[in-house]
Amino acid sequence: MNRIIKSIDYDYLKMKKIIDALCCRNPILQPFSIGKSCMGRDITALKIESEKEYVLFTAAFHGSEHITSNILLMFIEDFCTAYEKSGSLCGINIKKALGNRGAIFVPRVNPDGCEISIRGALGCGGNAEKIYKMCGGDFTHYNANLRGVDINHNFDAGWKELHQLERKNGILGPAPTRYGGERPHSEPETMSLVNLCRENNIHHAVALHSQGEVIYWSYNGLQDKRAKQMAEIMAATSGYALDVPMGLAFGGGFKDWFIKEFMRPGFTIEVGRGANPLPIEDAHEIYAKLREMLTITAIM
Repeated sequence: MNRIIKSIDYDYLKMKKIIDALCCRNPILQPFSIGKSCMGRDITALKIESEKEYVLFTAAFHGSEHITSNILLMFIEDFCTAYEKSGSLCGINIKKALGNRGAIFVPRVNPDGCEISIRGALGCGGNAEKIYKMCGGDFTHYNANLRGVDINHNFDAGWKELHQLERKNGILGPAPTRYGGERPHSEPETMSLVNLCRENNIHHAVALHSQGEVIYWSYNGLQDKRAKQMAEIMAATSGYALDVPMGLAFGGGFKDWFIKEFMRPGFTIEVGRGANPLPIEDAHEIYAKLREMLTITAIM
């Protein structure tokens, strides 16, 4: 069977078509919108139904990290094929191993930021001039949402301390990256994920970022006792290292909020190595290295 997901850039419209194609081939996938971006773009989730609990996989919080959407979609494609055929993925019978657990995937948390990074001024709608000034014309490395808020600095977990650190580093307002907004959960993209987690029983959550080949698994000593063991398994099956974020990378993130809010395991996986945006042609190679880890993470 031909692979649907390729190592090419998917802007918003192409992403919608790709998701439609995945759902057409895999009827177990249930697409739904968890909310809309600042520009009114749907933030699409894909669910494999469960009445009990879910594992949550998310990607593309930052515009220049849109390669993570491709990687997650590649995993969804392989995962569904194995599930529907009661077959195996990385030697694991997916349907049997999941049991009563389902999965929810959010391939692109920040559709506006990705559109700006991929399409430049054409992805900004009527805000091209404003964003051009904000990023100095460098659309490719744009990470924030349409309003210049970094989604992964906007969650209510150490937000105040992170906001003070941003100011010390000269980040005083909307910016291409690392500005956490006027208050936690101020952005529709952030609240979309918050509501998704509050309305569903999420056993553990994973956020894909790039780059560095590291796994972050802790937050301020609040993490679930299972988290380190799970992270060690993830590291062993991927070759990635366990790490602890520092400075402007500490606090304000989805993983941090999830751990603080639910006291359940949450993980950030920094995929690949190099400078963002990583070459989109590397997506399949990066995914191949992560396939076993992602599979095991879904059933732990």
